[in-house]
Amino acid sequence: MAFKKKDHLFGVDIGSRTVKLAEVLEKKGGRSLSKLAMANLPLGSIVEGRIRQPEVVADTIKGLVKKEKIKTDNVATSISGYSVIIERIVVGSMSDEELHDRIQYEAEQYIPFDVEDVNIDFEILGDHETNPSQMNVMLVAAKKEVIHEYVEVLEMANLNPCVIDVDVFALERVFEEGYLEEEKSVALVDIGANKLNVNIVKNNVSAFTRDVAVGGEEITREIAANLECSFEEAEEIKLGHGAEKMSQEDYQQIVISFISKWCREIRRVIDFYYSTSPDEDIKQILLSGGATQTPGFFEHLAAETSVAVEALDPFKALDINSKSHDMDYIKRMAPQAAICIGLATRQVGDK
Repeated sequence: MAFKKKDHLFGVDIGSRTVKLAEVLEKKGGRSLSKLAMANLPLGSIVEGRIRQPEVVADTIKGLVKKEKIKTDNVATSISGYSVIIERIVVGSMSDEELHDRIQYEAEQYIPFDVEDVNIDFEILGDHETNPSQMNVMLVAAKKEVIHEYVEVLEMANLNPCVIDVDVFALERVFEEGYLEEEKSVALVDIGANKLNVNIVKNNVSAFTRDVAVGGEEITREIAANLECSFEEAEEIKLGHGAEKMSQEDYQQIVISFISKWCREIRRVIDFYYSTSPDEDIKQILLSGGATQTPGFFEHLAAETSVAVEALDPFKALDINSKSHDMDYIKRMAPQAAICIGLATRQVGDK
């Protein structure tokens, strides 16, 4: 039997084109998927990670919560992009309390923003590999104004925001639950409408992260420019509706040009990681995000990076009742569900 704890919450992933919602329940022996749903956002609602139409986004979230009959107001969401800085840093060994008092000073060296304008968090990863008087720390800083936008839109949807996470860490949480491997370095790559996140995980800890401003909407905009049609019409053509408006050859040429670009960007991130960690060897790339469904992406990425490429299964560690869920819908949602599943496994009071 599944049950809800007092610290139970659900996850909402606010993307540039869609809102994804997930609820995961604790049960004896593990977790089960309770709710999973998605709703489209009008073009321009979210631009470069900033909420431009808060009322529209709040109404969309409110509609999903009502439709799915979510019983709790507690919610976790996440942010990403250039308003978030993630750095693995080295500092002198000290206690958690001592670092808490010093973190703002330490952060000033790594953050390109005024430290007064950001919220700062950290996690001590352990002793430095070669210097016992130092330790590795994961530093995270996010612009206060961006956090405020996401908190405000959730409150407008009559929800209680309890956790503000970062996309790459929500994905990492899914990986830890379903793919935990001690000695294997893996690249978690999520590519959506307008952003690409790469998180290289080594020994179950994030070793390197990078955001790149590319995504599936590039294909849509190129189709719209070629056909001189609206963005909405181009999106339908990209999804395979309206093939008579564009030849398969022209469509394939556009798709290949952009997935080649995405693959080069991912390879650059991996190459940069290798340049800073020359002894490392990434064994696998796990892909998530709506744009990963673009035909040929997996094959091109494997060829570009010479690394095995697979889809990240966000439901791998979850029990799913086939009598309660449309399994075809679950399968279709899998590429886009990873972040909201990671958020849904958080708890009220998590750091």
